[in-house]
Amino acid sequence: MTQTTRRVLITGGAQRLGALLTRSFATAGWEVWCHYQRSASAAERLRDDLQQQGLSIHTIMADLADEAQRQQMMAHIEAQSGPLHCLINNASSFEPDSATDFDIHAARQQLEVNLLAPMALSALMARSIPASGTPGERSIIHVLDQKVFNLNPDYFSYTTSKLALERLVALQAQALSPQLRVCGVAPGLMFLSGPQSQDNFDQASRINLMRRPTDPAQVAASCLFLANNPCITGVTLTVDNGQHLVPLPRDVMFVVQDLLKESP
Repeated sequence: MTQTTRRVLITGGAQRLGALLTRSFATAGWEVWCHYQRSASAAERLRDDLQQQGLSIHTIMADLADEAQRQQMMAHIEAQSGPLHCLINNASSFEPDSATDFDIHAARQQLEVNLLAPMALSALMARSIPASGTPGERSIIHVLDQKVFNLNPDYFSYTTSKLALERLVALQAQALSPQLRVCGVAPGLMFLSGPQSQDNFDQASRINLMRRPTDPAQVAASCLFLANNPCITGVTLTVDNGQHLVPLPRDVMFVVQDLLKESP
């Protein structure tokens, strides 16, 4: 690696959007640390594929709900490669519950992974970077959800955690400047979610202003853009084909589910 190589840690980087983020940053010349917890096989396949293309990628396992493992992961990366230039908090826990029907332990798990882990990893990164660095060259990107701008009460604990993470974007941008920029990306519906059927996804993913599914490759490209632009901090990009401008009383999956039931 050269002295100018930039390093990025992508949490949940082995599958779905995370895998596209890993590919996008590696292809752009970044040294990528691909975090996983249970997706070892997917992470190894992705690593082998990118390494065969001559790209720089490492895999690392950690339970993001465990503070000791978070610290060990960050210490290992710094010892092996040096301080990060970018941290992408992409991993999340997504479980259905409501304001009255939720399990406190499951809710805490979602808050731990979706909110506290990004806060902890951000703090560890901030403490590791040299104070003499160039302002704007290092960044943190939180992967959110268009739901934070288009509220409905479904997936209550998940939505609560993402709402707090969205507010953290501006708060961290103020607190960690000028050493770190902090931005967010809020995607629309990109992949099958939970119990969702393909038929449900095909219809739900078109309930937006562009009448088409959100392209996850464009979400990854938006993250790469934010990581490369030294003048942007404290903002969140909605990459959702305008889904956040189509308010619904329930999560779009359940709205379509009800429509499918009523359809002859």
